[in-house]
Amino acid sequence: MSTETSQAVAPAPDTALVRRLIAGRFPQWADLSLAPVASAGTANAMYRLGGDMVVRLPRTAGSARDVAKEHTWLPRLAPRLPVAVPAPLGQGEPTGDWPWPWSVYRWLDGRNPVPGRLEAPDRLAGDLAGFVAALRRLDPADGPAAYRGEPLAERDAVTREAVAGLRGTVDGPAATAVWEEALGAPGPARPVWIHSDLQPGNVLVARGRLSAVIDFQCVGLGDGAVDLIAAWYLLPAKAREVFRAAVGADDAAWARGRGWALSIALLELRYYRGRDARMAAIAAHVVEELLRDHRARHDGGTTPPRDGR
Repeated sequence: MSTETSQAVAPAPDTALVRRLIAGRFPQWADLSLAPVASAGTANAMYRLGGDMVVRLPRTAGSARDVAKEHTWLPRLAPRLPVAVPAPLGQGEPTGDWPWPWSVYRWLDGRNPVPGRLEAPDRLAGDLAGFVAALRRLDPADGPAAYRGEPLAERDAVTREAVAGLRGTVDGPAATAVWEEALGAPGPARPVWIHSDLQPGNVLVARGRLSAVIDFQCVGLGDGAVDLIAAWYLLPAKAREVFRAAVGADDAAWARGRGWALSIALLELRYYRGRDARMAAIAAHVVEELLRDHRARHDGGTTPPRDGR
């Protein structure tokens, strides 16, 4: 799960603390090997447990509130999705050592993709489209609101504040033009199931194909265009068109998808600068891809960036 705002992030628990939590809640697993997992995310700490499990502990209050949602909905969604998703195996309760609920999941093999170094971008684009389409086909009855389930227009103020706060780093006029184009697009006909956070840290690939989608803390009902952020967070320009065609995004949805990607990336770039170089670099890459796309659509890509860049 990505962090767009300044939630307080707890220090990552150490191995000894995690082992005490496991021994207290799941004594049958107390003697299994335990090792920290390098994670691209920032809202959870992860530990490999034995050979086929992973412990995930939320590091923010917001992430902690979503633990129960994952345990409720992942078993219902998993059989209807075309790739592996986390399988909850157990839930731990808050203790004197750790203030929030935590989880044990089945371990999923794969690696996070690196934009610009994909083995088979077109195949990954098709796989991502298949996942998004399968989510959208699910019955929305009784589904929870997604983390990014609000109308795009409700992000107007914070997005413009982010543009202003990144003056000198981001081409403000171009970013504003992309944003206003998204705001002017017709809205969705109805809410659908969305993952809400299809970024490199929440996707696993193997042999160039999508092998799993992880971190469903943001899942729920919202504008299907939110999941189009994968086009800019994960794919190069040519594969973007493959993804768009496969997912069936019309002009309005694609414009809103650009808006969602821009808003999320701007807020992340502003937040992560000086905090997390990797997350800031991903966000900066997404913004640049969106602005390059904007220049190509409007003036052939020949206009030099403004704001001194």
